[in-house]
Amino acid sequence: MSFHLGGKTLRVSAKLFTENRQRLVKALKEKITYPGAVVVLEGGHEKLRYNTDADDLPFRQESYFFWAFGVHEADSYGLIDIDSGKSVLFPPKLHPDYAIWDGKIEPEAWFQKKYEVDDVHFYDEKTPAIAETLKKFNAKKLLLLKADNSDSNHVLQPAEFKGKEEFSIDVDLLYPIIAELRVFKTDLELEVLRYASKIASDAHKAVMKHIKPGLFEYQCESLFRHTSYYTGGCRHLAYTCIAASGCNGSILHYGHANAPNAREVKDGDMCLFDMGPEYNCYASDVTTSFPVNGKFTDKQKIIYNAVLDANRVILREAKPGVRWAAMHKLSEKVILEHLVKAGLLHGDVDAMVESRLGAVFMPHGLGHFMGLDVHDCGGYLGDAEPRYKEPGLKSLRTTRTLQERMVITIEPGCYFIDFLLDAAFADPKLNQFMNKERIAEFRGSGGVRIEDDVVIWAKGNENMSQVPRTVEEIEHFMADRT
Repeated sequence: MSFHLGGKTLRVSAKLFTENRQRLVKALKEKITYPGAVVVLEGGHEKLRYNTDADDLPFRQESYFFWAFGVHEADSYGLIDIDSGKSVLFPPKLHPDYAIWDGKIEPEAWFQKKYEVDDVHFYDEKTPAIAETLKKFNAKKLLLLKADNSDSNHVLQPAEFKGKEEFSIDVDLLYPIIAELRVFKTDLELEVLRYASKIASDAHKAVMKHIKPGLFEYQCESLFRHTSYYTGGCRHLAYTCIAASGCNGSILHYGHANAPNAREVKDGDMCLFDMGPEYNCYASDVTTSFPVNGKFTDKQKIIYNAVLDANRVILREAKPGVRWAAMHKLSEKVILEHLVKAGLLHGDVDAMVESRLGAVFMPHGLGHFMGLDVHDCGGYLGDAEPRYKEPGLKSLRTTRTLQERMVITIEPGCYFIDFLLDAAFADPKLNQFMNKERIAEFRGSGGVRIEDDVVIWAKGNENMSQVPRTVEEIEHFMADRT
């Protein structure tokens, strides 16, 4: 079987996940010198609205579990025996009433065929099916996943199941190995990521074609959601949509409950739409910036072209062997050079970079790994340098050296954030470079971000995002609107 939603949607083979399990077994065998090691992973659990029995959103599987098994059903467990390489899936044993409210109760054989595992056993709270199966594999040590998230500082806790206490437990070995494997995408994974980015690009273009003064930001978000799902089969989004117009473009994580994409879009506004769906749990993350009326003003061109130049330079220079923090500084330098040319800044650009003036205009990191999570794991594994403390650099989601098959976003930006500008004018170290009168002309205009989903290759990077990017391309594309 495979994951497919019909029509022109992508068909994803279960082989993607069998290959991931094989990669995991191979990597663990290189580390383990004893027999009887077994990986046990716990899937995600369905969450209901507070104090109700209703779903908030359709269930979405926990990413590590999905990487290994590709299972969409909630409350499942998975076992991988390292000695034999065999895998066992444990879906929950469902109450007979499930057939009334939620549909047919499939047999174990259906799960085995669908997910291409070696065996399937239902479990419930009364039956120690997982522990009994582990004993049949002569399990001596269980490798459980305790996974740190370097962005949220949350920790995914190890699997809990009946009979766990009967076995020796290791919660240290698995995480760095499975997270590192997730950093480097297989051909089958890249196929899904390309599809998700294509759907994101198509949905962004639909918004660009439809937008006009008088609409509200949430209507643009709604169209993006509809296009992603209706044409691409993407039921889930990878993150909360940022559908910012005008001054809201300077709010980096606009779209949340305190700023809910609720402003009316005005003629002359610059829009910054950071939105991406996910397909079969694989994410996309694309940002477009464009004028609502389809025609750039001279001031909008200055900022847009500064960011586009940084985006293109990094796309060219982000090669295997290059450290990501160096790319962040390079993107700052390119943007600052444009601001000097436009009269917003003056002085030596290298000195500006070292003084961290770049963080006043781009306080976020240049980009992040992307895969089963939009901010994917592994950013501070491998050869990563410790998280920086300086403005801008401290927001980097990875400091690693780039390698082939990493998927990373390239998303430079330039924003006019009153809080940061006021602080910079009060700082003699930064104020010396700044033209207060010229910068004042741009206050309230919001910001520009240009974000692409990129695969790192030695032969030249692959940009999976396909949207109009230059001023001329955008104006031409938006001129033909109904």
